[in-house]
Amino acid sequence: MRKVVWDMDPGVDDALALILALKSPEVQVLGIITVAGNAPVESTSANARRVLEYLNEGGIPVVMGAASPSNHPLEDALSYHGSDGLGDCGLPSPKLKLYPAKAWDFLAQSVLDAPGEVTLVATGPLTNVACAFELHPELAGLLAGLVLMGGAYGLTPYGKGNCTPFAEFNIWQDPEAAHIVFNSGVDIFAVGLDVSMDPAA
Repeated sequence: MRKVVWDMDPGVDDALALILALKSPEVQVLGIITVAGNAPVESTSANARRVLEYLNEGGIPVVMGAASPSNHPLEDALSYHGSDGLGDCGLPSPKLKLYPAKAWDFLAQSVLDAPGEVTLVATGPLTNVACAFELHPELAGLLAGLVLMGGAYGLTPYGKGNCTPFAEFNIWQDPEAAHIVFNSGVDIFAVGLDVSMDPAA
């Protein structure tokens, strides 16, 4: 089983990916850190817990992270993801409490407890990850790897931006954070719009 800490901003897409991961025998989700992106961080934090409770996975800690990008206000995607950020799906408000820590410190401790064993999966803006790398520079070398959803690399006809002709939402939302992460030395596997927007995939 691959040990995973997940940095996410659910969001319908992240919620579906989380459901898939929780049902997979190949992945052990150690914890979830949330970030503002598709919705404000209060909503993404609630949505992660709503999904966990729906699947009876309340033992997985959810830690609230950054409420805004590094250098500008949040520009959410509620017009796409619904007023609650989860497609107005009707799941009840969560009873599961937030884990009492800073997201970047939770990530750091998870990695330090199992160096070389934890993969970070980031499917939202990279604000939390950049903060963690700046506060704990050793993390980049202690992670098993970073798998991220973000970017548009022009490798297929679908590798074009969805916020500008060149910029994909997660990277566009916090480009300063993305710059820090992409230059950190961490082993990155990036899944961009080249792949995730291909209707044949």
